[in-house]
Amino acid sequence: VVGIIGRNGAGKSTLLKVLSKITEPTTGRVELKGRVGSLLEVGTGFHPELTGHENVYLYGAILGMDRWEVTRKFDEIIAFAEIEKFVDTPVKRYSSGMYMRLAFAVAAHLEPEILLVDEVLAVGDAAFQKKCLGKMGDVSREGRTVLFVSHNLAAIQALCDSAILLEKGRIYRSGRVDEVIQAYMEEVMNGTMGSKGTPFPVNNEELGISVRSCLADLEEREGQEYDLRVKIEIDSERTVRNIGVGLSVTSIRGTPVCILAPSVTNYVIEEVQGRCLCLFECEDITRFLAGGDYVLGIWLSKPRVEYLLRIDEAAVITIPPIDVFSTGTYFEERHYGIIPLPITFSVEAGNSATTEDGERV
Repeated sequence: VVGIIGRNGAGKSTLLKVLSKITEPTTGRVELKGRVGSLLEVGTGFHPELTGHENVYLYGAILGMDRWEVTRKFDEIIAFAEIEKFVDTPVKRYSSGMYMRLAFAVAAHLEPEILLVDEVLAVGDAAFQKKCLGKMGDVSREGRTVLFVSHNLAAIQALCDSAILLEKGRIYRSGRVDEVIQAYMEEVMNGTMGSKGTPFPVNNEELGISVRSCLADLEEREGQEYDLRVKIEIDSERTVRNIGVGLSVTSIRGTPVCILAPSVTNYVIEEVQGRCLCLFECEDITRFLAGGDYVLGIWLSKPRVEYLLRIDEAAVITIPPIDVFSTGTYFEERHYGIIPLPITFSVEAGNSATTEDGERV
């Protein structure tokens, strides 16, 4: 199983389209040894007017399989997709989740020697994603190849044996999956693979409002305590009222840590004209987060409007690891998890369990 990672626009999906013979390479050539099954977009290869039953056979034909091969796997495919009640319904009436489940089930069960999977697993729910990851593991153990594109670095690390890091259409790094992921995080932090965070200002030209800058600082106090301050400078060409300001914190591996949505916090700018400064503060953030790198996202919104501006990578902070349990070992996100819970440990001497009659056990 080979994971393919990289920033947006690095060429990950384009690579899979070239391997699937959907897109011709500009130069060079691709050599494929074995039958290829692709899951690049929801329902690729499906005909909306045909039923789920008919589309299983259609996609099997596209993969070059004859009818008896598809029939042999048919019941297993439908059971995996969990659409037994709707197998004779045209797929145009399926929800996106049903489409996704059937598409993956067909692609994984019809035994291609090479399975190409793009970031489509994000469509399914958590239980289905777990089932898909398990199936891809089964496929690889049967001696077949899986190429897996994902922004979910935890899934890449759990599933893949090796990884490729792409940047601007070229291989930036390849090798063991943990080494490639670590290189990706370090290069993003250092800014050598692109901008560190988002270039400012970011504008909403229609409303004449912009985010001029976002600065995140960690201020050290006594001992191992650090305060987080995030300063956001906003500029508006005209008077705008009731702007909600949101902040998100995500681990560098893509795990959401905290989403401070205005609907929950009621953090609102009542009125802005010209420039104003917003300030988010958290005292002693090391009580809540393990040492490591975290990405801050910000957004501006108004009631019944999804976003005025959204910036997913507004800033990056590096929280120093601390010795939470005073053992000389420092608590880091990449080794021990995101939250250093202050859980205590004790041992009671002797046998304290008793029966209902009060006798010791």
